Amino acid sequence: MPAMLTATHVASAPGPLAASVEDLSNLERAVALYASDMPSRFRWRRGENATVSAWIGQGADRLGLAELYRSAAYLQGYLLLDMAHLATAEQDRAHRARFRDEHRLDRAEQVASSLTCLTGTGMSQAAKDRGGRPLVEGACLCGGSGWIADALDPDDPTTGFHTACPAHNRTGIRPCIVRGVAA
Repeated sequence: MPAMLTATHVASAPGPLAASVEDLSNLERAVALYASDMPSRFRWRRGENATVSAWIGQGADRLGLAELYRSAAYLQGYLLLDMAHLATAEQDRAHRARFRDEHRLDRAEQVASSLTCLTGTGMSQAAKDRGGRPLVEGACLCGGSGWIADALDPDDPTTGFHTACPAHNRTGIRPCIVRGVAA
């Protein structure tokens, strides 16, 4: 039974996939698998590329490409923040509401990665570019600036530094500021 991304999701009638598997990023493939009829306990075995690709197409058709891209971008933003222990309670709730079955999502990510890595299924440049633009549901600790201000000493605001937000500033490096002097 496929998992639904949102309570208001309505599955569309099957039709031709508007994009090929190669036109989807790895997380887009995972989101499509999550929304497909892939069994939640599916285990990757050699020679199942066509079956997995068909499930990806099925999930993409059910969601539509716009929702697929958006859900994958939200997933990426959440994963980046969660790995850095910067996800807020609001973001945790939004993520759980979007992906209710954590085990199924984990399995979908594993299968998508297996298709990408073990079979050499390529990815278009457009898919790679989309995969580098995470979205965040709810308020981010950086406020969208790309920098999260931290204080070494909460009682002394001059002993602060900034952490690059993994979702909004994945390339930024800022020197540590100690008592107003760059270290």
